[in-house]
Amino acid sequence: MKIALICLFTLLVCLFAVSSAIAQPIVELSRTGGSWEAAVIFLVFVFITLVIVYMSAKRTRTAKDFYASGGGISAMQNGLAIAGDYMSAASFLGITGLIYLYGYDGFIFSVGFLVGWPIILFLIAEQLRNLGKYTFADVASYRLRQKPIRTLAACGSLSVVLFYLIAQMVGGGKLIQILFGVPYSAAVIIIGILMIVYVSFGGMLATTWVQIIKAIMLLFGATFLAVASLYVVGFSYEFLSMRAVEIHRFRWGIMVPGKMLADPISAISLGLALIFGAAGLPHILMRFFTVSNAKEARKSVFYATGFIGYFYILTFTIGFGAIILVSTNPNYLDAMGRLLGGENIVALHLAHAVGGDFFLGFISAVAFATILAVVSALTLAGASAVSHDLYGSILRKGKVSDSELMKISRRAALGIGILAILLGIAFEHQNIAIMVGVAFSIAASANFPVLFLSMFWSKLTTRGAVIGGGLGLVSVLLLILTGPIVWRDTFGFAEALFPYAFPAIFTIPLAFIGIWFFSITDKSEEGQKEREAFKAQFVRSQTGIESEGIKYI
Repeated sequence: MKIALICLFTLLVCLFAVSSAIAQPIVELSRTGGSWEAAVIFLVFVFITLVIVYMSAKRTRTAKDFYASGGGISAMQNGLAIAGDYMSAASFLGITGLIYLYGYDGFIFSVGFLVGWPIILFLIAEQLRNLGKYTFADVASYRLRQKPIRTLAACGSLSVVLFYLIAQMVGGGKLIQILFGVPYSAAVIIIGILMIVYVSFGGMLATTWVQIIKAIMLLFGATFLAVASLYVVGFSYEFLSMRAVEIHRFRWGIMVPGKMLADPISAISLGLALIFGAAGLPHILMRFFTVSNAKEARKSVFYATGFIGYFYILTFTIGFGAIILVSTNPNYLDAMGRLLGGENIVALHLAHAVGGDFFLGFISAVAFATILAVVSALTLAGASAVSHDLYGSILRKGKVSDSELMKISRRAALGIGILAILLGIAFEHQNIAIMVGVAFSIAASANFPVLFLSMFWSKLTTRGAVIGGGLGLVSVLLLILTGPIVWRDTFGFAEALFPYAFPAIFTIPLAFIGIWFFSITDKSEEGQKEREAFKAQFVRSQTGIESEGIKYI
């Protein structure tokens, strides 16, 4: 009854916001906003997802149910859920906006997000499922000391989660703002309330089904946008490209790199972050614990790769279609010729251009589903790091009941939700694809080196993992905070102390070298025992023997 009342209250909050917006749309943001079709589709989606939360809450009784859906998700379902998790607001709204602004440079993000998947498919998925239970910290700390490794992993996970959440909150806030005329800060608060309700009561099961629904809707919507864009040019990519070149302010410049990533260091650094960061994202890695065994985990990645690859191929067509149909239509431009609502909203303008108010409503619901699914997964990952890794494994040394773990998780979800709302408001004007690139830089520098070497390098010790991984985490956060995205664009200083937005080219090698050096120089008796334990870990990672048991040392 309590859950039903909370879900009803959340729906009423959304209904009030939407009804107020329809009555007084903000026409300065968009001349297409405030349609009743968009409002109806939006509310229908919110209602359906709240029903999913209610039903999932009744089936979520144990910690395994809450964190991993009881391990009962099929490979196909998990593949769709992974795709729904990975195809975030940055993928749909942010990349489309970057391609609209810069052409080829924006498409680099699509390629980068995709090429990290072979690492997950061939190196991570099976071993992760065989060694872990709820979080990737289970794997990293399998043969190492629990307290320092789990603390490091939790700090890395929370850092990635918070920066990733910024992108989703900004995208969601702009979406609701332009669609319904709700003030940006109020829109961010609505998203925060929804994600707290979803995670606190529905857990992984509700998050999984929201992701599956979102993935299906997004693939259909993106396909329609791409086909409609090609229809305008007679289904010819040659004419699509030529027409975009004729219209765009950079002309042929959109077909070559260098407009946004103006130097090789920035381009290589972003590429490294996107390639290796995918294998260090905590909310993606958690998905491999929702299937029954390693074989299903591998099949999940195979299905997800197909869905994700297909979607990212479409972003080029959608972005160029927006150049042709949006940039030439005064309904979507202000008096200075700038895009109403900013580049993060260009996909919505394109949806209205090809399908009118109804399709605008559908794509808006898709975009909102995209954001809601990802913020729920991120919040769950952050809450799991706090409850399972820090509280359950470190403070209580594994001696904690399921009900207590779930209670701590719900409190952590509330705290993360409030912090995400504040950060979403502070970073309002950032491009969301760029913010996700920052989150990938953290994952590639802090999480991936420790996870990868813990599974494949026999000489790794706790001393090396903590010092090297700590160097990667501290350095990447320091360079991001003093870089142009935070120091200049958010704090308002004239010049950034560190010149590059993506520091992965410096911080990834630092983490690997630090882990290697401080491991090989570790001559302690405990370090030797940790090296000898690698053989047993390797056997389990390949076979899955005793895959549910985790020791606490």
